[in-house]
Amino acid sequence: MPSRILVVEDEPGLRLAISDRLRAEGYDVATAADGDEGLRCASEQHFDLVVLDVMLPGRSGFDVCRDLRRRRVGSAVLMLTARGEVVDRVLGLKLGADDYLVKPFAMVELLARVEARLRGQRGADTGPRDAYRFGDVHVDFRRAEVRRDGRPVEMSAKELQLLRYFVEHRGAALSRDELLNGVWGYDAMPSTRTVDVHVAELRRKLEPDPHNPRYVVTLHRIGYKFVG
Repeated sequence: MPSRILVVEDEPGLRLAISDRLRAEGYDVATAADGDEGLRCASEQHFDLVVLDVMLPGRSGFDVCRDLRRRRVGSAVLMLTARGEVVDRVLGLKLGADDYLVKPFAMVELLARVEARLRGQRGADTGPRDAYRFGDVHVDFRRAEVRRDGRPVEMSAKELQLLRYFVEHRGAALSRDELLNGVWGYDAMPSTRTVDVHVAELRRKLEPDPHNPRYVVTLHRIGYKFVG
């Protein structure tokens, strides 16, 4: 499955050039034109990497990076800026950026940095994650705690197991049979209707609008996909 990259850049020509080149390399790319939009997208969806300009309207790239780390968003961050001073590079790294590239840059260097960051992300993601955040939901699997907008949400053990399976396979198309095998086990032998009932409960408890789900979406004739 291709890595997902968010490009946050206010200059239309550069945003198009970067996103087109990344797509040509096989990546799944989304874009944002200002800091507020970039923060919202990176907080509400999963991205393996955020390519983040520093000089943005509304909210600077430094502020976006800081707020992403405060929200425990685990995406790698590669910052782009025309500012080449050491103090700016240090500030970006201290705020949680993983790498820093000064404009103007060669596209081949950007691609090399992207590939290196994604290799690092894959290495960091080899084990199960004990905590995860999407939208206003924060899940601590180790403590079996779920909070939405800071308030506790009661979840059954099976709902937590299903949510963890979705998180660990985010972005993948999951059939009901796969979910049954992965969450309930081969010996449990529940019906596929059991999956639908538990998905409906997850949506009721975690989605802003359960009737128009944002995170656990239905794939017609296939099953479900988690896009948090």
